[in-house]
Amino acid sequence: MENEKVYSMDFSKVYFLLVAKAEKKGRTIEEVNEIICWLTGYGIADIKRAVTSSVSYGDFFRNAPELNTNRRLIKGTVCGVRVENITEPLMQEIRYLDKLIDELAKGKPMNKILRN
Repeated sequence: MENEKVYSMDFSKVYFLLVAKAEKKGRTIEEVNEIICWLTGYGIADIKRAVTSSVSYGDFFRNAPELNTNRRLIKGTVCGVRVENITEPLMQEIRYLDKLIDELAKGKPMNKILRN
C-alpha cells in the first residue's frame, strides 16, 4: 500500500524535490537531469515534458526507454534500506534514483555517481 502512494505521486513534485536537494548542496539542475537521463534513458526534452504533464512517478519509471544496465552497481542505503536488497522492482528503480541524488548532494563526483 505504501508503495502505491509513492508510485501515484506526480513526477513533477518529486523532480523539484530532487532538484532542491541537489541545489541546496551546491549542485545543479543539469547534474540532476544528467543522472535521470543516465538511469532511465530519457532525454532532457522527455524530462521537461514529464515535469509539465501529470505523469505519475511510477509511470515515469515504468515507461523509461532504457534503464541503464550499470544501475545494478548502485549499492548502499536510502531511508535505512539497502537498495540492492529491495525486492519490488519498481521501488528499487525509484530508490536507485534517490541514492544517486544522495550521492550528488554529498559532493561525490559525477563520474563516480554514474558508475563510469
